Amino acid sequence: MSVQRDYPANPLLAASICVLREGRVLLATRTRPPMNHLYTLPGGLVEPGETLAEAALRELHEEVGVTARILGLVCPIEVIEHDDDGAVRVHYVICAHAAQWVAGEPRTGPEAGAVIWADPERLAELPTTPHLARIVEGAIALARQQPC
Repeated sequence: MSVQRDYPANPLLAASICVLREGRVLLATRTRPPMNHLYTLPGGLVEPGETLAEAALRELHEEVGVTARILGLVCPIEVIEHDDDGAVRVHYVICAHAAQWVAGEPRTGPEAGAVIWADPERLAELPTTPHLARIVEGAIALARQQPC
């Protein structure tokens, strides 16, 4: 799917996924702008006909080879960047989901430069995308509400 990412005519809809496993969260470094080399959640653009949850699960599998079970929607995040002239260079609306790991060991790839299972209490020690700690906190709270 080819989409005009820089200077889009409209905000771009994306989904991300916060996968939890044994008290840790799955993070991957981005390999392209915006925010390349920062740890973040797997995710990407929603394709036509795809639900937000389906997009999150697809991107998770494509990027790092992991499968998970969606627990729920955590929150939407907006990424808006302007150029030096004030024009909107990028605008993403990212719907972050919480999920429980099901299968697969994470691997690197074209969109995931480094992959780790991180301790949520130590996120401040990592270079991360904005709002990551808040999303992880929300995902953990959602996971605690799930029946056994």
